[in-house]
Amino acid sequence: MNDESRGLITRLLVEWRSGDEQALAELAPLIYRDLRRLAGSYLQHERPGHTLETRDLIHEAFLRLIDQQRVDWQSRAHFFAIAAQMMRRILLDHARRRSRVRHGGGQVIGLSQVDVPAPTPDLDVVALDDALSELARSDATLAQIVEMRFFGGLEHDEIAAVLGVSNPTVRRRWRMAKAWLYERLQGGEAAHV
Repeated sequence: MNDESRGLITRLLVEWRSGDEQALAELAPLIYRDLRRLAGSYLQHERPGHTLETRDLIHEAFLRLIDQQRVDWQSRAHFFAIAAQMMRRILLDHARRRSRVRHGGGQVIGLSQVDVPAPTPDLDVVALDDALSELARSDATLAQIVEMRFFGGLEHDEIAAVLGVSNPTVRRRWRMAKAWLYERLQGGEAAHV
């Protein structure tokens, strides 16, 4: 995406925030491809046969995003950072609901559901969320960098612009966050950041 397109998206976000509904109509097709890429990035880390489809994740996130009344959209990168957080929360809620249903959770389970074992996820979304929440308590900026980079697919310079720091700072902190999360998700005690 070129700088002109990024500038247009930022302008439309600002106009939309100011109450211009036409700006939202113009914005939607411009951001759809990036939302699709973002959703695909999230879903590639899910277990095979995940019941939430890319389109569903995009639409749910978009509905939540347009419902945001208090966000002062600063840029395209800021929008997609929030979109990444939304998608992560949607997938986490989905995983928790699925877990509750699988373990009883007040639901009536038919024989056909009992006979089919659930596939094992490649990445435990709940464990990742727990680790990210723990990381955020120690260093909120590191957790934001992980969300924007890993889930949002934002580049280092875009993250730097959102956070108001330098590109080398983002790169250094991204390496720290990855190492911390790797250690935590492997079952070890990650060093305090």
